[in-house]
Amino acid sequence: MAIVKKVYKMEDLDCANCALKMQDAVCRLEGVENCEINFMMQKMTLEYDEENQKDIFKKIKKCIKRVEPDCTVVFD
Repeated sequence: MAIVKKVYKMEDLDCANCALKMQDAVCRLEGVENCEINFMMQKMTLEYDEENQKDIFKKIKKCIKRVEPDCTVVFD
């Protein structure tokens, strides 16, 4: 398992409370070691298992849409 730490830009994150809910949901995902969402900076710092990147990103997008449908994460 190769753990990677990267920072991703978030768009249309409108609520600090929602950011916290998203952070908690993403942290519970399998393959995610840590997640911190900074509402003021509109950024998500993510530590995850690189081998399952595609699957993890798909699950993260679902978590975020469930909390705030207009919000998106820019995975480069």
